[in-house]
Amino acid sequence: MFSKSKINEPGSKPTDDAQAASKPAPVTPDAKPGMSKPKPPASVLSSDLHITGNIKTTGDIQVEGNVDGDIRAHLLTVGETATVRGEVTADDVVVNGHVVGRVRGLKVRLTATARVEGDIIHKTIAIESGAHFEGSVQRQDDPLSNNAQQPKPAGISPAMAPAAGTKAS
Repeated sequence: MFSKSKINEPGSKPTDDAQAASKPAPVTPDAKPGMSKPKPPASVLSSDLHITGNIKTTGDIQVEGNVDGDIRAHLLTVGETATVRGEVTADDVVVNGHVVGRVRGLKVRLTATARVEGDIIHKTIAIESGAHFEGSVQRQDDPLSNNAQQPKPAGISPAMAPAAGTKAS
């Protein structure tokens, strides 16, 4: 079962396996110094899960259950069976289910089964036929920033507003 290896004896040459282990891994042309590990798969919140509280990650999340709280992620997918009550913010947002609250994303997609009740602030948006949406839509170059402008209520334009120090009649 055990055998004595000649690797550690003086004068012997290492075997091919030992040579392979001692050599550094070849560098591919695409590899860059300081590259991080491969991206982990998306975290899945199953349909029987109910979360109360905020969720924040730099990774991807797929929600199939219920979340009462804000979600911030890189890629957020709201499944057909999911309900999110709170603000969702992600680079990419795909809504197949129900969101009650503001949606912020560089890319926002509402599929045919989506139901969104709240404002959408986006850089690009796609709304499929059959999606249900109640709220306002606003395009911004940086919809993820916290100082992004809120959608302005209709009715009073800046030209119609009273000047500083004057009384409105």
